[in-house]
Amino acid sequence: MAQPQWNRLLQIAREEVARLLRGIPKELLESANSVPVRFESYPVPDNSGDPIDSNTLGIFEGNPLADGEGPFPPEIVLFLENIWKAALDDPRDTEAAFRREIRVTYLHELGHYLGLDEDDLLERGL
Repeated sequence: MAQPQWNRLLQIAREEVARLLRGIPKELLESANSVPVRFESYPVPDNSGDPIDSNTLGIFEGNPLADGEGPFPPEIVLFLENIWKAALDDPRDTEAAFRREIRVTYLHELGHYLGLDEDDLLERGL
């Protein structure tokens, strides 16, 4: 399957995040709704000294919920072009694989916001 145009990737990603939020447990919904999601094509290198790998699928920025407010508001960023590339590993149905990868990546980054570390997320299959 050829790569969809940006608008289609964005539409699918927004649909999947909205679908996840409709199904999230009530005790987590307020927290999940409090962290915005931004969609980008690829990570853009910055000069902060903390480079993002060019193949990164998503990232949580800001302070985790339990740490309180920090100098930057919390935000989840999903890199849709990279997620599409990861979905290409499933040649049977790339769009379905893209949707799955959006869900897993979003939940992974939401987990960081909620205070889970990489080991916690791995235990949960994220």
